[in-house]
Amino acid sequence: MNKKIYWLIALINICTSAFCQDIVTVTGKITDEKSNPVRYATIDLLNTNIAAISDTNGNFNIKNIPSGDYIISISAIGFATINEKMQASKTGNNAFHFQLADAAKQLDAVIVSAEKKEQDVQNIPSSVTALTSKKIDEYRLWNTKDLTAIVPNLYAGNPGDGRNVTSIRGVTSSSYDPAVTTYVDGVNQFTLDTYIPQLFDVERIEVLRGPQGTLYGRNAIGGVINIITKQPTNTTTGFLQVDLGNYGEQRYTAGIRTPIIKDKLFFGASFLYESMNGFYTNDYDNSRFDKQHSIGGNYYLKYLVNSKWAITLNLKHLDNRNYGSFPLAGSPDQAFAEPFHVDQNAIAKLVDNTLNTSLSVNYSGKHFNFSSQTAFQSNYRYYATPIDGDFSPYDAVTIINNYGNKWNNVKILTQEFKFTSSASSVSPFKWTAGTYLFYQNTPNKQATHFGVDAAIVGSPDSNYAIVNTTKAKSLGAALYAQGTYSVSKRTDIIFGLRYDYQYSKEEVLGEYLPDGSPAPVFQTQPDTSGHTSYSAFSPMLSVAFHPVSTTNLYATYSRGYRTGGLTQLGSDPSQPPLYAYKPEYSDNYEIGIKNTFFDNRFRANLAFFYTRISDVQVPTLILPDAITVTKNAGGATSKGVDAELAATIAKGLEATYNFGYTYAKYTTLNLSENGAATDLSGNRQIFTPDITSMLALQYSIALNEAQWVKLIARGEWFYLGKEYFDLANTISQGSYSLLNARLGVSTKHFDLFLWGRNLTNVKYISYAYDFGATHLGNPKTYGVTLKVKL
Repeated sequence: MNKKIYWLIALINICTSAFCQDIVTVTGKITDEKSNPVRYATIDLLNTNIAAISDTNGNFNIKNIPSGDYIISISAIGFATINEKMQASKTGNNAFHFQLADAAKQLDAVIVSAEKKEQDVQNIPSSVTALTSKKIDEYRLWNTKDLTAIVPNLYAGNPGDGRNVTSIRGVTSSSYDPAVTTYVDGVNQFTLDTYIPQLFDVERIEVLRGPQGTLYGRNAIGGVINIITKQPTNTTTGFLQVDLGNYGEQRYTAGIRTPIIKDKLFFGASFLYESMNGFYTNDYDNSRFDKQHSIGGNYYLKYLVNSKWAITLNLKHLDNRNYGSFPLAGSPDQAFAEPFHVDQNAIAKLVDNTLNTSLSVNYSGKHFNFSSQTAFQSNYRYYATPIDGDFSPYDAVTIINNYGNKWNNVKILTQEFKFTSSASSVSPFKWTAGTYLFYQNTPNKQATHFGVDAAIVGSPDSNYAIVNTTKAKSLGAALYAQGTYSVSKRTDIIFGLRYDYQYSKEEVLGEYLPDGSPAPVFQTQPDTSGHTSYSAFSPMLSVAFHPVSTTNLYATYSRGYRTGGLTQLGSDPSQPPLYAYKPEYSDNYEIGIKNTFFDNRFRANLAFFYTRISDVQVPTLILPDAITVTKNAGGATSKGVDAELAATIAKGLEATYNFGYTYAKYTTLNLSENGAATDLSGNRQIFTPDITSMLALQYSIALNEAQWVKLIARGEWFYLGKEYFDLANTISQGSYSLLNARLGVSTKHFDLFLWGRNLTNVKYISYAYDFGATHLGNPKTYGVTLKVKL
């Protein structure tokens, strides 16, 4: 009996230590600099499911939370956002007072989830650019490619079909596996096919520069773009925005977020419709080329079970139609001689349907936090009419992939489980650990058709097609952990490790199909298959020193990788399919300093980096198939500096200056071309301007005493240095500058602005292929924006 009592007492003690919590209530008051109450301020308890709204007297209360140390973020319309520490004591006074400054006098404090937990961006020991929803509006960001130069050392180019190719610090890719991975609301956008580049109703954008392999895994070799959209809360909010511009530009966005059952069930929805007549004229029939429209949506249903558990269901979609994809000139000289003109006999009609769904379950407890996110992504992308493969008025080569939804329909399933230390933890050790699983199915069928004029591209025959099918499947798993140990109040050591495993399999078949034949007459590539697998370790180590609370000095080492795989099947017999290529790795060394001065009126961040890239994956575009074959062909280095400055110079006058310098070159690069070896060692990296520079000035003046009506004038200057587009460094774009402007009125319930971009109408190459086909950047555009706010 005594033994049973002993074990019973022991079990009770274990349960008590693990689950019993000191529950407290926190109260507070939000005021302005004149001690006036701030109504309807939002108080977020970071890394929990808990938030509150101040009442008409500025008071708020947060009930039933575990005692401990918290970080809270407080925001209100017309005021600068602040982040403050808050100790919820089980014995002391839990009444707090917070003061907000006029937004015209102080910079916003910014919270990010770059390290898979919410924290102040200035406390992270790595280079991170964070753009709030306010900044997204000010920059008029409609697409992720618009981040070019706003983020130091970031360049994003449109190859002609809307799938942006992004580089950060000289790490880039032109294959379907990106070097900079994109996350939207915590979901990894797996390939260039499955992500949605359009930006609407976005809460913030975080850009992490340098490899982020430990927490983000595959394809974060150059960095991460983390996009967080707005979620519903206890407050009903909404908007309706209309944008009209030249070239037939029309963009309509709307959103609503509201509680269905207060404190329990919430709904949110946002919508997008955009269309334009296109920048290009097709001289073949004197018609508009690249005329396009898109319809998108983002829908939330969120259920708070209690203060600890939350369940969120999210669905996103984008349906894009483009009548004239790949508006490409045959060469840079032709692009500049006849800007925004093409001469193509085949007008590709793109049908591109993307669907992303996710189910998230979050637990916030005394001892740990837990989250589970299950996501499904699909992209059905085909051309209802063929692509002009020779970009000319001749019937030489066209690309066909319209074979029904069994083909060219990518499907991806992912699952992530994540555990972190609790938000209220007082321990000097904070940690994050998790596992990530995925399955990818990519069935591809594409025909290269050679028409009556096929002889001009060297074809020995005409009026036939080479039909290639590839069935590719991949699955993988990862384990990761990262911890932060506070050696003292001023020194932190951050360390982490990730292990990834991937298995890939492909089946390929090539067939010869003459025009008029009901079936292929012979095989150009017998039905065969191949498989490969690989694993990757991604460590990181960082030391951060805070001599004062507003300064963060750090030194960081991190590693990332880009996934390996198997090459596709093309019509070129010299490029055999199923060739296994290894992952590409980057090792990054970085030292930096982050400073905030004068009560958050001036912010200055500086970082120096050196990156060594091994097993470089070199993509080769196979023509006329327009597919990419990837091989490991060398090594590269990249070194440079990032600088970010932001200041409130005077009341209403704000300046931002971001600068990046990158010197990226191939230390070894050996290619095989026409049976001969070509040594391109020493050549510069592609899609990497050596300089990115951006200066933005904005002045706002209140037109009434309550400051709800403001006149706002804004100007932006962009400078991009020399950039190469092919490995041989024969196609380049010299340095150029762009000017943007915005002028209008902002009130409590509506905004009205005139805007212009590339006001000097500079002609520049946005993207060029190694065989010379060139896509120009957008010409001068201008328009008007009307936004109604609920």
